This record gives sequence, C-alpha cells and structure tokens, in this order.
Amino acid sequence: MMAAKLDYHWHLRKVMADRGMFSTTDLLPPLKERGITLSTSQVYRLVVERPERLSLKILMALLDILDCTMDDLIEPVTGAGAAAKPKKAAAGGTAVSEGVGDLRPRRARITGVDR
Repeated sequence: MMAAKLDYHWHLRKVMADRGMFSTTDLLPPLKERGITLSTSQVYRLVVERPERLSLKILMALLDILDCTMDDLIEPVTGAGAAAKPKKAAAGGTAVSEGVGDLRPRRARITGVDR
C-alpha cells in the first residue's frame, strides 16, 4: 500500500484580493510595522509563487495583517503523484492497464486495392 503524497494550494493572492489588496507592494508597510523587512521581489515571490520554505514569523504576520486563519491561506490537497500509476507491460506482454479491462482493439486487416 502506498502512502498518499501531500501537497497544498497557496491562496495568499486570493485572500489579499478579498481584503482589497491588489498590489504585492501593499504588504510591505504592514510587514515592516511587524518588524519584517522583505524586498519587493521577495514579497512578489511570496504572493505569486507557492513558498516551499516559509518563516513562521512571516506566516504569523500575514495572518495578522490579513485577519485570516491558516486554513484561508493554505489548503491541503492530495498530491498528483499519489495515484498508483498503471504498470507498463514488457514488449509482447499481456498486462491490462486500469480502466481498459479486457477491451483490446482488433487487429486491422489491410487488403489489396484493385487497380
């Protein structure tokens, strides 16, 4: 049995838009008030991209600034690689892939064309 791979969706941009913050630089002053200094490119990447590593201080500041919960920002989902991939048959093998069952196409018979 294969364990499910976990993944997440990052909703910072949507939460910001819900709060009327449509520019990534709108986060700079509130972050600075909380003692967090980030460059404009760092804030842009934080908003636009999905962070792989995130400081808990920055996360707590975002929750405070946006007056939201972690569930609003981070949505856990099952990863794309969690589904078991069908095994490939070796050349000439008879393995049946999932979803096809015993259905197999008939071999085409090409007959001569009368000229």
